[in-house]
Parts: sequence; structure tokens; C-alpha cells
Amino acid sequence: MSNTTTKGARLGTKKLDMQKLLAPMALVILYILFSIVGENFFTWHTAENILQASYYIGFMAFGVTFIIITGGIDLSLGTVMMCSALLGGYSFKVLHLPMYVSILVTIFTAVAFGFLNGILIAKLKLPPFIATLGTQMMSAGLGSILTKVQAQTWPPVTDPTGGWFKKIFVRTKLFDFLPIGAVWLLVFFIIAALILHKTKLGRYFYAIGSNEEAARLSGINVDNWKIAAYTLSGFFVGMAALFYAAVYSTITPGVGQGQEMHGITGVIIGGTSMAGGSGTMVGSLIGVFIMSTLKTGLSACGLQAQWQTFFTGLVVIGAVLLDIYRTKTASKVKRS
Repeated sequence: MSNTTTKGARLGTKKLDMQKLLAPMALVILYILFSIVGENFFTWHTAENILQASYYIGFMAFGVTFIIITGGIDLSLGTVMMCSALLGGYSFKVLHLPMYVSILVTIFTAVAFGFLNGILIAKLKLPPFIATLGTQMMSAGLGSILTKVQAQTWPPVTDPTGGWFKKIFVRTKLFDFLPIGAVWLLVFFIIAALILHKTKLGRYFYAIGSNEEAARLSGINVDNWKIAAYTLSGFFVGMAALFYAAVYSTITPGVGQGQEMHGITGVIIGGTSMAGGSGTMVGSLIGVFIMSTLKTGLSACGLQAQWQTFFTGLVVIGAVLLDIYRTKTASKVKRS
């Protein structure tokens, strides 16, 4: 290998290393910026709000990280989350089922949609974009049909039969300052990271995303592992639904579309390539905090909801452009 080629490879590697620092740097810069221009942003109360906004986005992001690493995508995250929360609330409020059964209904609904996505994509060979767009509409419709287009409310803390739900998920503080929701998020982040980085499941996800045909020829049952990725993501979407219900209580039918972009964008900002085959849970977690800080910071600046949506859209475009740039840089390094 010539000196010029070696030097080019080193420069490319340095670029890739610098790119890993982009997400943490962006998070720090955003926080400093909003602390300067936002009203009462640099407070512990605001930090708690950022954490609270991170719960459901974080669980969605953890799940979709598995999918994107395999080279797939899931556009149904937001509506499946809302549908699951609706049916869980309906089970408790209307059917008068015990709270623990309603929690299981919530998780089961999301897992079922994840499994359905996996079957449509792996077995019926539908493109992930089309398959999950279809289940996005199905889940939005199903929630409205079963609840008769009625908003569902999860029990308040004072409810004698189901009040413990909010306490164990969001309304308790450890050591009088650490929100219990942050502990839940950390625990499931560790679980997701271990699955992705320390198990055969994670290794196969990376292999499928890097080169699906090579993975198939090496003896990996690609279809089954794709189904596993979407089903596993469904479980995390179910957890996102529980935390959304715990934070916001009232779930309205027909909403949820667009929520998936917060999770997907966080994953891409965190360094997971939409081309598949690369990414980390740490990066996804940092990306989630960037999205939550942006959401909370724009509110602190007094911007109305439409402006928040506009700037979130800009971030989505920027994240995709960054991913394209990262992919091109990585390709140059490999060729060198």
C-alpha cells in the first residue's frame, strides 16, 4: 500500500472518529444555547422535564435501533404506541380489568404489531416502508374502532385500584431527587445494549444489515432474525406506550402519526446508519436526549407548537444528510 493511500485511510479514520463526537457535542451545544436564550431553562426542573420527555422517545429509539441496524425501517412506531396505550386504558376503564392485565394488554398489542411487521417484511417480502406504512394506518384505525373513537384515561395516582401504575413508572423519586422513570430508562438501555453488543442476536442483526446475502450464505436464517428484530422492537414500543400513558394519562384516538420520527431521528443522529450494519445503543440514547432537549428548549423559548414541528423537521433532514455523509466517508475508508 502506498504512502498516499495509507495517509488517506488515516484521514478517513480520523473523520469517522470525529463523527462519533458530533452527537455528544451537539447535545452540549444545544443545552448551552437554550440555557442562554430560553426562560428558566438551566434548572433542575427543566432537566427533569427533559428526562420525562425522553422516556417514550427512548424506548421507541431502543427498539427501532435493532430494525435500522438490519437495514429496515418502521413507520408504525408512533401509531402502534398510541394504539397500545388506548387499548390498555380501555381494558382498565371500560372492561374493568386489573391494572396488571391492562399493562400486559398494552405490551402484547405492540409486540403483536411488531411480529406482524416482521412477517410482512421477512416472509411476504414487502418493502419495510410499505409494510410499516400499512400497519401505521391499521394501528391508528384499530385503536379508534375498538374504543369507539373515545379518549381513554389511565388512572391517577389517587386511584385506589390502579394508582400504583403512575407511582412505579413516573411519580416516585429515588433519594428524593432521581426520577424513577430515569431508572427504568437506564435499566432497559443496559438490557438493549447487552442484547445488541453481547449476544448472537445482535451479531446477526449487524451481519444482516452489513450484507444480507452474505449472511444468508453463511447459514443465518435471515427471515427469522428479521422477524425477531421487529418483534423485539414491538416490545420496546409497548414499554414506550406505558410511559406515554404514565406521563400524559389521556390518550386520544387517531393521533400518534409523526411520533415515530422523534425516535428514528434520535437513532440516526446517534450514528446508526440507515444503510444498516452499524450503530450503537449509546449513540441512540444520546440522540434521544438531543431530541428531548430540542423539544423542551423550543418550548422554553416561547415558540408555538407549529414552530417546534418546523424545527424538528429541519433536524430530521439534517440527520439524514449527516447519515449520507457518514456512509460516503465510511465507503471511502473501505476503498482505501
